[in-house]
Amino acid sequence: MLVRDQLFALQDRGYQKFSSALIPTIDANTIIGVRIPLLRKLAKEIAKEQPLQFLQTAESVYFEEILLQGLVIGSIKQAPQEKLPLIAQFIPKIDNWSVCDSFCSGLKFTKTNQALVWDFLQPYCQSTNAYDVRFAVVILLNYYVDEQYIQKTLQLLDDISHEDYYVKMALAWAVSICYIKMPKQTMPYLKNNHLDLFTYNKALQKITESLRIDADTKQIIRAMRRK
Repeated sequence: MLVRDQLFALQDRGYQKFSSALIPTIDANTIIGVRIPLLRKLAKEIAKEQPLQFLQTAESVYFEEILLQGLVIGSIKQAPQEKLPLIAQFIPKIDNWSVCDSFCSGLKFTKTNQALVWDFLQPYCQSTNAYDVRFAVVILLNYYVDEQYIQKTLQLLDDISHEDYYVKMALAWAVSICYIKMPKQTMPYLKNNHLDLFTYNKALQKITESLRIDADTKQIIRAMRRK
């Protein structure tokens, strides 16, 4: 069975409507409506068989067809140096936040190859393409909020400047994750940064929405809002 036929066999029309509302930047007619766990399962099956052949011939008309390619890349068992070119080839296909974030969450090899991927990320942080930048930011918040990288991550986030809404939201999300995971290291940054008004206040909002932050701390964070 062709991959597209497999995807339509997994279609959930209710989920298609739900997804279309969540991803307003792409044509709703290009969303089949396949739930992410089913896509991940299919990606793992493809990754065990002939993943490179699949990636070379895969169609990219539907949202799920594109996302499936990203999930296959994350699932392939291969050397990091061989995976990075596949990632670089895929990034230009990212045209919405959902493909970006699901793709990033599947690149778990980053955990054990931080230095290698850090260098790989740098050009994307300075790209003029919004989803290049969002890709880099989401990788940072997933894999670089730790003792070794926190200061470098905060500095890199502070150096990013892009007017796209989905970049600003990713930056706010990343800063909030930095604070939630490492408050002592991140508080000085919250007090002295170059974030624009929207991104800064949205980061504070996301911090206060976290269940991991106590009521007293939330009050302090709310008082730090800029006007």
